[in-house]
Amino acid sequence: MAFGSCSHQDKKQKLWDDVILEKPDLWIWLGDNVYGDTENMALLQSKYRKQHSDSLYQILLKNCPITGTWDDHDYGENDGGKTYPKKDSSQQLLLDFLDVPALDPRRTQKGVYTCQDIYRNGLKVRLLLLDTRYFRDDLKKINGKCVPKDTGTILGDEQWKWLEEKLKSSVADVNLIVSSIQVLPEEHNYEKWANFPLERERLLNLIVSSGAQSPILLSGDRHIAEISEIQWKGKKIFEITSSSLTHGWKTKSPEANKYRKGALVYEENFGLLEIKAENGIKIKVSILSDNRITETSLQIQ
Repeated sequence: MAFGSCSHQDKKQKLWDDVILEKPDLWIWLGDNVYGDTENMALLQSKYRKQHSDSLYQILLKNCPITGTWDDHDYGENDGGKTYPKKDSSQQLLLDFLDVPALDPRRTQKGVYTCQDIYRNGLKVRLLLLDTRYFRDDLKKINGKCVPKDTGTILGDEQWKWLEEKLKSSVADVNLIVSSIQVLPEEHNYEKWANFPLERERLLNLIVSSGAQSPILLSGDRHIAEISEIQWKGKKIFEITSSSLTHGWKTKSPEANKYRKGALVYEENFGLLEIKAENGIKIKVSILSDNRITETSLQIQ
């Protein structure tokens, strides 16, 4: 499975040929699939159409299924949450972009979260795509920087109930949990689950208590890529962050992350997750940049 985030529709789309060469069984959008930042739905629609019509992306569409969630810029508002006034209209545009059928539950529910079970080569993967925008309470900021707050929600009551049921009922060999924003890192002062530390703790506790096998977090947003690992109440949890598809973090400033494994990748990139049944479940994750250069790779199981 290949995945990525932060694709600006007006910038060079230089990674789709690399993605196509990997012949993925699934492409997962992690959010910021376009850069909308508007309450003008006609304008947002035009940006989605430009991204969707890219010639190489069209080849990918013809050769593998596409799924995903959103983040703030395709949601419609930078750092936006539940108060964004156009979220219901914006939701339909995202679903149009993802070619989601008219009878799919996401067409009528509040929020774009969904669960997909994937069966292939004797393996079962449960893919849980979270919505970290529609229900999220306001951030707390000081001098423009995010700081933790002890109140508020990211997922909202209904999504939490859904997630608990889907994790506890899972019989999958691998459980992928897609969050548009990072879950494990705590040090940086941008958007992350650690801005709502009680929500982050609740998520990690749920992952452990559910008994879900091989939980892996996928995230985007940051315009960097990295692999993080935490030991939470005796269970190992990995997070793979892949960002950006079209515009990396050009300052290449160092950034602390006590959970990071391996290199911090600044160049444009996408993620690749390879899962095999060989004397148990084998999982390898790679972060790939242009021309199939592997920036970091890790056997996580």
